[in-house]
Amino acid sequence: MAKRRANGEGYVAQRKDGRWECKIVLPDGTRRSVYAKTQREVLAKRDAEKDRAAAGLPPTSERQTVGEYLATWLAGKKTQVRASTWKRYAIDVRDATADLGRLKPAQLTPAHIQRLYARRLDAGVSKMTVRHLHAVLHDAFGDAVRWSLVARNVVALVDPPKAERHEMRAFDEEQLRAFLAAAAGDALEALYVLAVTTGMRQGELFGLRWQDVDLEKRMLQVRQTISWATGTALVSDPKTAKSRRRIELGQVAVDALRAHRTRQLEARLARASAWDDRGLVFANEVGGALHPSNVTNRRFRPLLERAHLPRIRFHDLRHTAATTLLGRSVPTKIVSEMLGHSSTSITADVYSHVTPTMQRAAASVMDAAVGGTR
Repeated sequence: MAKRRANGEGYVAQRKDGRWECKIVLPDGTRRSVYAKTQREVLAKRDAEKDRAAAGLPPTSERQTVGEYLATWLAGKKTQVRASTWKRYAIDVRDATADLGRLKPAQLTPAHIQRLYARRLDAGVSKMTVRHLHAVLHDAFGDAVRWSLVARNVVALVDPPKAERHEMRAFDEEQLRAFLAAAAGDALEALYVLAVTTGMRQGELFGLRWQDVDLEKRMLQVRQTISWATGTALVSDPKTAKSRRRIELGQVAVDALRAHRTRQLEARLARASAWDDRGLVFANEVGGALHPSNVTNRRFRPLLERAHLPRIRFHDLRHTAATTLLGRSVPTKIVSEMLGHSSTSITADVYSHVTPTMQRAAASVMDAAVGGTR
C-alpha cells in the first residue's frame, strides 16, 4: 500500500480496495478520514473539509442526504446575508427538502431539479418564486462542488422558468391629479402622496419612521424596509447601498405628512396603552406595521374604483413618479438617485419608453438655444 504525505497536510494513503484515504485533524481537534477514487480527488476533499471547518460548518458525511446538506448550508448562510434574505432562503430550502431531501447529493440529476420546478408550478407558485428557488439551489450546490461533495452542480444544467414581465402601468398627469384629489382626507393620503412624489418602494414606505423624517428641512432618509415574505413583518436594512438614501420633499409631501402626523397623534391618544409605538410614519390601527394585501385590497383598489381610475398595482405608483419626472426632463441621474437604483443604466432600461419624450424636449431646448426656426 503506497503511502505519502501531501504538502505535509494529512496522512494520505492508497487502500487495498484501490481508494485513496486522507486522515486529517480539524481545528477543533476532531480526527476524520475522507475517501476518493484518486489522490487528486482525496486532496480536494481534504481542502474542502478545511474550508468548511474555517467557515464554522460541521464535517460532511458519506451518508449525508440532500436535506441534511441544505440544512447545514442554510445554517452557514445565516451570518452572510440579511435576515429577510435568510428567511426567504429557509422557505426555498424547506420546499426543496420536501421533494429531494432523502436523496444523496451525488444522486441528484437535472431531471430531479426539473421535476421539482414542475411540481412547484403545478402547486400554484409563480414563475418568479421558482426562479428564486433556482437561484438558492444553484448557490447551495455551487458550494457543494467547491467543498468536493459533488463533482458537478446539476442545478446549473437546468433552465429556470422564464421571468414574468409585469406590464408597467403608470398614471398620466391628469390621472395622477385625479388620484390625489380622490385620496384627499383619506387616512393613507400621505402614503399615496409620498409614493407618487418620491418613488419610494412599498417596503421603504412601510418601514419609514418619524425619526427619519425632517419636515423643517423638507427631507427624509431611507434607512430601513419592512417585508412580509415570511408571513410576519420583518424589518431589515435597505437592499443596496444606493437604496439607503436621502430624498428631498416637495411642499405637497410636507403638507400631507404634517396632516398625517396630527391624525396619527389623535389615534394614538384614543388608543392609549393599546397603541404599539414603533415610531412608524404609516402604521395600522394600533401602531403596528401595515400589511401589503390589506392596504391593496381594503384601501388602494377601492380608492381607484371610486375615482374611476385604471386598476394598477401599488408598485405602479413608483413607476408613475419616475415617468412623470423623466417626462418633464428631470435628468436620469437625479431620478435614479431618488428611486434608489444601483445605477443609471437600470433607470434608463426600465423607463426606456420615456426616452422619446425626453428627446423631443431636448430638441425643443436646442431650437430655443439657436434662435428657433430659420
